[in-house]
Amino acid sequence: MSSISSRQRSAGARDLRVVAIGGGTGLSTLLKGLKRYVDGPSAAVENSFRIAELCAVVTVSDDGGSSGRLRKEFNMLPPGDVRNCIVALSEDEALLAKLFQHRFEKGGELSGHSFGNLFLAALTNLTGDFAEAVRLSSEILATRGHIFPSTTADIELEAIMKDGSRVRGETRITASKGRIEELVLVPPGPPPVPQTLDAIARADLITIGPGSLFTSLIPNLLVRGISKATRESSAIKVYICNLMTQANESLGRTIADHIRALNDHAGGQIFDFALINRTPVSSDLKAKYALEGASQVVADLDAIAAMGVCPVLGDYLCEDGVARHDTGRLAADLLELVVQAPATKSSSLSS
Repeated sequence: MSSISSRQRSAGARDLRVVAIGGGTGLSTLLKGLKRYVDGPSAAVENSFRIAELCAVVTVSDDGGSSGRLRKEFNMLPPGDVRNCIVALSEDEALLAKLFQHRFEKGGELSGHSFGNLFLAALTNLTGDFAEAVRLSSEILATRGHIFPSTTADIELEAIMKDGSRVRGETRITASKGRIEELVLVPPGPPPVPQTLDAIARADLITIGPGSLFTSLIPNLLVRGISKATRESSAIKVYICNLMTQANESLGRTIADHIRALNDHAGGQIFDFALINRTPVSSDLKAKYALEGASQVVADLDAIAAMGVCPVLGDYLCEDGVARHDTGRLAADLLELVVQAPATKSSSLSS
């Protein structure tokens, strides 16, 4: 068991290549913290890390809400998670970013759509290429990093439940009541966007999470070549643990259960470290989550270590009506891990 010690933080500058794999709000939250290091360290941060290259690999399996409607009407990939990542990495967090996130509440067919989703739909229609539409949108918003869909294939999620039944589609999976045992893609083994494999091969740090276990994280690992490239990469590989369990996806699952599910779907061991929040949620928030059967994820440290993964504890909880990760602290500790990795693996650090 380890924690990042402020007394042991490195003072030497180092350029890092980082790949963040995920989806949903978890990935965009992480990117907001990492973005501060892309052009050099923040003036408020003593560390002298610099991210030379930041790449986000985003799942594209959403079939609900605005994304689902555009997917059906325009035969395009769902833009919602990608849009959130573009905004998270945007230089302009004022007007353009707010514009991309603006959601129409009236207007008939426009109701429920965000401007950013419609913008990505228009660019996809013009270019005939969703990945190119993402690249152009990133240029317009001057993002501090690259954003790649994990695949440009039209895929669906299918969950195999504990009782042997199958549930097709992300929306139906998240609404199901049974325990998910396995996830597959339909069709299986879609090709990756080539840049994702190149970025993984170059990386110093690869993160997976935080995010919904079966609908945001695992789908990326089922894209052809991504799991293999991640396992074989010489990068430090970190699982960023969720703060809370999630209804219909991870209720009753410990952190070790999450890691085991990720490894099983990846076809082998992935992680060197697991970043784990050690701050308890407030009693009010605990009661709020309990209404849907959710609770703080159990950190079964001995089981995690027995899997060959080094648990790293930190105070990552930020409460704002919901449990969120403290993006600044999370990003700082992730980059510190890259420097401290050899020592952290062989010794216990104290904060």
